[in-house]
Amino acid sequence: MEALLAQVDYWHWWILAGILLLIEVLAPSFIFLWLAVAAGVVGLVILAIPDLGWQYQLMIFSGLSVISIALFRRYQRQNPATTDQPALNRRGEQYLGRTFTLEQPVVNRIGKLRVDDSTWRITGDDLPAGTRVAVTGVDGVVLEITRIPS
Repeated sequence: MEALLAQVDYWHWWILAGILLLIEVLAPSFIFLWLAVAAGVVGLVILAIPDLGWQYQLMIFSGLSVISIALFRRYQRQNPATTDQPALNRRGEQYLGRTFTLEQPVVNRIGKLRVDDSTWRITGDDLPAGTRVAVTGVDGVVLEITRIPS
């Protein structure tokens, strides 16, 4: 095993980088991309220092992987992606500010509201059917409503 690991060359790391890039293309997560970058850099280091032991190669790969992923996550937190539809996958947030007429009364602060093609559970003050309400918040799958003054 030792002899096999001692024969690791720069191009082995570049092949690993290519495989990791292929995995990133097939399963986009931005994790394998940074592992591929680390493997490519280790290949460059081996090209410059051919006698570097496999233990040091693995340490460099591990360190670069952790550092590159951590830096990317930090960058992502500081620079969130902007979109023209920020509530695309948060369906309840799409209804914030919309107004509706209650078809059923709100009793004990709980009720149901027909919104487009679905029915949502709602919370708010007790109100009779026919009252105009506005969606003011979302708590998971429950819409929070308030009465619109007439």
